[in-house]
Amino acid sequence: MKRFLLRLILLIVATLAALGWWFRDDVSKAWQKLGKPLLVIGTKSPTPDPVRYEVIKEETERWRQDLGKRYRAAKNKSEQDAVIAEAKSFLEAALPDLMSCWLGTPWDFNGTSEKPGEGKVACGYFVATVLRDAGFRMNRYKLAREPSENILLSFLPRSELQRRVGISYEGYADEVRKFSSGVRIVGLDTHVGFLVSSPEGFRFIHSSGSRPWCVVDESEQEAEVLKRSNYRVHGSLTDNREVIRRWLAGEKVKVKTGS
Repeated sequence: MKRFLLRLILLIVATLAALGWWFRDDVSKAWQKLGKPLLVIGTKSPTPDPVRYEVIKEETERWRQDLGKRYRAAKNKSEQDAVIAEAKSFLEAALPDLMSCWLGTPWDFNGTSEKPGEGKVACGYFVATVLRDAGFRMNRYKLAREPSENILLSFLPRSELQRRVGISYEGYADEVRKFSSGVRIVGLDTHVGFLVSSPEGFRFIHSSGSRPWCVVDESEQEAEVLKRSNYRVHGSLTDNREVIRRWLAGEKVKVKTGS
């Protein structure tokens, strides 16, 4: 009798495990709707990588200086255009690499960390620090404290900003997918982060003041903060020739202040 009960218990456990595996996607979606983290055996949260970050910073500065020399030595616009195109491709790779080193760094509304995994970082300071360490010369503290639209206007003319208010996320996402690959700053109701676009879609990388309260790299489907915002404004850093030229020259970014 005991042996029979033991076999019955093992059969029930095995059946439940099989059902859990079979319906794992539905369970995951349902759990995410509750706003609770799903524990997946064998996975772990991203870990900040300050060592790699310093290497990328140094390499980015080396490339900036080298490309800047080539731009200044260019004999005509065609040669300048070639350097601009190379710098654009470089920044489209280097900026997301710098962002990825911050993943898992805790968020705090007053966080001012300058290094991945060291202390906490607010959304504006995450954006400002990544840009500074990618070679854009600016007052990090001043830029980080400005509203998101002013952060954008510090780099781009108002005519190049795309502002959307009150439209559905589906409509917004469809629009963003049509843009060329590149790195964009995106401002929300009370938040700022990066949109990284590619032929496969776009990703939202930001220091999140919502669960899981850290720097995250989210797909279109995972970007709950982006979904919930009623106000969205963005502009492309890597599609603007003047932004890239100023980066090559090491010119200081004049931070836009006020309304």
